[in-house]
Amino acid sequence: MNTMRTYNFSAGPAVLPVPVLEEVQRDLVSLPGIGMSVLEVSHRSKIFKEVLHHATDNMRALADIPENYKILFLQGGASLQFLMVPMNLLLVNKTADYIHTGAWAQKAIKEAKRVGKIHIAATTADDNFSRIPDMSELILTPEAAYVHITSNNTIEGTQWQSLPEISEVPLISDASSDIFSRPIDVTRHGLIYAGAQKNLGPAGVTVVIIREDLLARSLDSIPSMLNYKVHASSQSLYNTPPTFGIYVIGLTIKWLQSLGGLKVIASINKRKAEKLYAEIDRTDFYYGLATKSDRSLMNITFRLPNETLEQQFDKEATVAGLHGLKGHRSLGGIRASIYNAFPEAGIDTLVDFMQEFERKNG
Repeated sequence: MNTMRTYNFSAGPAVLPVPVLEEVQRDLVSLPGIGMSVLEVSHRSKIFKEVLHHATDNMRALADIPENYKILFLQGGASLQFLMVPMNLLLVNKTADYIHTGAWAQKAIKEAKRVGKIHIAATTADDNFSRIPDMSELILTPEAAYVHITSNNTIEGTQWQSLPEISEVPLISDASSDIFSRPIDVTRHGLIYAGAQKNLGPAGVTVVIIREDLLARSLDSIPSMLNYKVHASSQSLYNTPPTFGIYVIGLTIKWLQSLGGLKVIASINKRKAEKLYAEIDRTDFYYGLATKSDRSLMNITFRLPNETLEQQFDKEATVAGLHGLKGHRSLGGIRASIYNAFPEAGIDTLVDFMQEFERKNG
């Protein structure tokens, strides 16, 4: 059996830390001292509650999450949060502001419109979402229910470099593709949500970090499975949670702590991205799609002179062990997703491949 690992540039589900995978492999049949797999343990058992508390407590320590914020492990992906956020937080006779920066923001807006009144506070659609709007472009609703952003735009390759200034209105952030890739000021947010499958663990778990006072907005009329207050009061155990995914998240958080925390991983991520952007900028053969000041450190998008060369690039890269570089179907081109666990050696290999591909085809 060939167990050689390729360099996985997939946008998600994405690369996981090898030490985490190895620990999962070692303990999958039987957790140490337990005699059962984590896949078999009851979510009501003391064993799993320890797994859950380990993940919660270490996440709180890693990201300096204050005690007045609840950490929830839910299901349905970030896509369900597009609906849960307005269902729970968009008060009657209030307006929610959305800053539209790409495809995933558009999906969040579509779901929120089913619930209540939505205002687009800013959009960069006219620039093909190649940038993040300036603060001067934001037209915010006075006393809005909340302001929603997508912190990193996976498809377009842009990222908020600093949080918008929105006074006392709760800031809601879809951080699915850059959560814990850099330090985050949780206190600037009312709620943060993220699918786990890019930087935290396997697909199937969604992390929600919510300020406790906002739980009062979750009315009893909201169905229980969609109600933040219900999940918070039951400590993510209202129903059977994705136990295996939570276990892997706990291991991934431990891995991040072993590296030195969020400041260290931010430095690593910056170094990785700068290497790849430097190669893109070195030549006219490749060109980036995102405005330089708003470039993502997680999803690097670029194009070649024509689509035929892009198809050839992706095909030859796959043969060379560089997997998942084809751009999103809505945008085309090439996309390198280099999340926390992506190894720096993979960047070096891609840069070498890009230089050789240009030499042969430029």
